[in-house]
Amino acid sequence: MKKLIILAFVLLSVSSFAQTVQELMNQIDVDRLETTVSEFSGEQPTMVYGTEVTIINRQHANNDLAADYIKERLEQFNNLTIEEQLFNTTGKNIIATQLGNTNPNNIYLVSAHYDAIADYCADDNATGVAAILEIARVLSTQCMENTIVYAFWDEEEIGLRGSRHYANLANADNLNILGVVNLDMMGYDGDEPGQPGDNDFDIDVRDLHGSLTIKDDLLNLLNTYTFNLNPITVNPGTSASDHASFWVNSFPAVLVGESWETNDETPFYHSSADRLSTLDLPYFQEITKLVTAYLLTKGNLQAIDNTLTSTAAYLEANQNGANYQWYNCDTNTLIAGAVNQTYYPETIGSYAVEITVGSCVEMSDCILFTNLSIEESNAEHFKITPNPVTSTLKIDSDLETAFAIQLYNVSGQLILETTSKTKQLKIDMYDYQSGIYYLKIKGTQKSGAFKVVKQ
Repeated sequence: MKKLIILAFVLLSVSSFAQTVQELMNQIDVDRLETTVSEFSGEQPTMVYGTEVTIINRQHANNDLAADYIKERLEQFNNLTIEEQLFNTTGKNIIATQLGNTNPNNIYLVSAHYDAIADYCADDNATGVAAILEIARVLSTQCMENTIVYAFWDEEEIGLRGSRHYANLANADNLNILGVVNLDMMGYDGDEPGQPGDNDFDIDVRDLHGSLTIKDDLLNLLNTYTFNLNPITVNPGTSASDHASFWVNSFPAVLVGESWETNDETPFYHSSADRLSTLDLPYFQEITKLVTAYLLTKGNLQAIDNTLTSTAAYLEANQNGANYQWYNCDTNTLIAGAVNQTYYPETIGSYAVEITVGSCVEMSDCILFTNLSIEESNAEHFKITPNPVTSTLKIDSDLETAFAIQLYNVSGQLILETTSKTKQLKIDMYDYQSGIYYLKIKGTQKSGAFKVVKQ
């Protein structure tokens, strides 16, 4: 067979890996944070299940509207299972679970209370609610090896009732909660930019049940990525927020928020003067980004390789051990039957592949495929006869004592896969339909790709 004058098997990788921790935490949007705080604290009206409402008051006996707001926002995100957890006649936690793909029993939890002591209460704790909703928006698009739980507690202001109920149940059920980051009042910074104390924030921790490890992880992230934040470790930290419910139940937990330790907390605490206008939004965004990075890291962000390798003959997904579905980007349609790692385009055009590993799905970029000729790579070492073939196809090698072959139809479907035991392999193609087939040969020394015509 004549060897084509083509640079054999020059491989081209296109697209990029799934997004990194840095890229994802940079998606935390300060405008979204501001809007959510404004809506949730009643600074502006919002829509809840199709009705325009204003959520001014979130006191525990009058906060069903606030709970519905959280629930509806969570329902807009993918990969979340949402639960209303009732614990008394008025108390209701909202729990959203993003199940881990590899280790679903390994749980990391981020939480905030959504009830309030007065009207508005933007800092306490619309900030915590807004942060978690924004984190969930970003993380729910990703695949995690471990489970992430987004928890919104009710009745914190009257005795940590919601978190205590959840933590008690988690202890009784022996849940494997490996870390809890509780967010409570994280938007006020009274120091002027560039002045001492600017961007200070507290990590409240105690040497209980591995909680110090969470603190260390947060500090390491501050040194790994770029943040405009100054951490203050408070040990022993306060027990006056929902993280304490987890300490009591032998789970590791910390509180993250503005700096009470340096007396730089909101002066409008537990009053209706706690308004959006008093917050430092860039500071609020930075703390939210830090918690996002923690959850991405501890959740073990699963990086699916969504790159493609292109040759003159075919396209191939670089991610092994997955499920595949090829798409025609020009028509925005899936290609029926094109569900293998390798795809041989029949026409010039733009193509992409959807890659699924467990519950994780990544789409490659579209790649323009313009060369429909086949690279007869290593044709001097592999002899394919007869070609065209009517019945039996013989494959001979002058180097390999054994080799593996894969035979594909023009739709990219793998129709035969076998391994020779000698330097020769015969394939019975008598019952195959007439048309073009693609043969991949892989040996220990050489590999090749060939076009086979069945008459």
